[in-house]
Amino acid sequence: MADALIFDHVRTPRGRGKKDGALYEVPAVRLAAEPLKALRERNGLDTTLVDDVVLGCVDPVGEAGGDIARAAVFAAGYDHAVPGVQLNRFCASGLDAVNFGAAQVMAGQHDLVVAGGAESMSRIGIGASGGAWPVDPEVALPSYFMPQGVSADLIASKYGFSRDDVDGYAVESQKRAANAWDKGYFSRSVVAVRDLNGLTILDRDEHMRPETDMQSLAALNPSFEMMGQMGGFDAVAIQAHPELAGITHVHHAGNSSGIVDGAAAVLIGNRKAGRKAGLTARARIRAFANIGSEPALMLTGPVDVTEKLLASAKMSLKDIDLFEINEAFASVVLRYRQAFDLDPAIVNVNGGAIAMGHPLGATGAMILGTVLDELERRDLNTALVTLCIGAGMGTATIIERV
Repeated sequence: MADALIFDHVRTPRGRGKKDGALYEVPAVRLAAEPLKALRERNGLDTTLVDDVVLGCVDPVGEAGGDIARAAVFAAGYDHAVPGVQLNRFCASGLDAVNFGAAQVMAGQHDLVVAGGAESMSRIGIGASGGAWPVDPEVALPSYFMPQGVSADLIASKYGFSRDDVDGYAVESQKRAANAWDKGYFSRSVVAVRDLNGLTILDRDEHMRPETDMQSLAALNPSFEMMGQMGGFDAVAIQAHPELAGITHVHHAGNSSGIVDGAAAVLIGNRKAGRKAGLTARARIRAFANIGSEPALMLTGPVDVTEKLLASAKMSLKDIDLFEINEAFASVVLRYRQAFDLDPAIVNVNGGAIAMGHPLGATGAMILGTVLDELERRDLNTALVTLCIGAGMGTATIIERV
């Protein structure tokens, strides 16, 4: 089986996912094309060598519909012979796109693939693509459907995380992200989005609030208490977990992932493709896995998939130098650290989606790139990247430097 090597990765800055966000003026397809263009330009890439473009997109409707990956190929000026495919595994779509691309290379079917994701949350509303899970009783009832925020509060209630715990984590995420930006840790991987005249629209993550402290977060009301109590979802949570007397609602906008726009891409290939294109490998994708997890808790999939992945890769936690887990909600990361008794100093060392935002289809590719840069900066070897997923799933990938 061939090695799937990572030659390069880029991402756009994350723009606020609202009409006043900097990237609202950028159509979804053009946003998706930005990292593709950057990979071509900075690597002098002959795009006739690219066998496929695989992009995650969670709401592929309207301007983001109709196979956004193939449309992005045209918008990015790639050769017309380059195909494209869009996939959706909710929040893990960007990482799964990388895994799909890596699998094509490992299997010997493709030599060079661009994989990543894009989401314009300001232009395509979250949940715009619909689906049976929340509305069809045959699906919703056996899966204990509830909004993800209520599931995050269920995790906090079950595993003992207080309002101070989740707020404290959010403050740390903001501090780490601000420190990473101030020290230039993202300078290699973030490419500015520019308008048709070449003027910069956005060159820095727009959602960050580095001034956040415990006092400012304490002033925010829980976001999911009303839907939990009046919407009946607390009762659903307790039905699934009757050991709990009730649900304590601790999450709000300040300790949950931000709604943002963004796109990312990773250049993956085998050694032959690297030599032909004049590329230098930075890492290899050692292993990856997916799993279904308990649907009421929903967001604990990273724990389950990490156990599965380490077992299949014949590795242990001690073999991993850095962990990167999507900060969908603070309790997700706190539970992950608790489950494996991880040192906080090696988890999300440059902050995450609480500070910088979560462009659904792109985040997985973004955080993989973030942790690769950090491995190189610290001269470490191996990292594990994972995300929780709607409807109770988990995806994880192990990369190691070469």
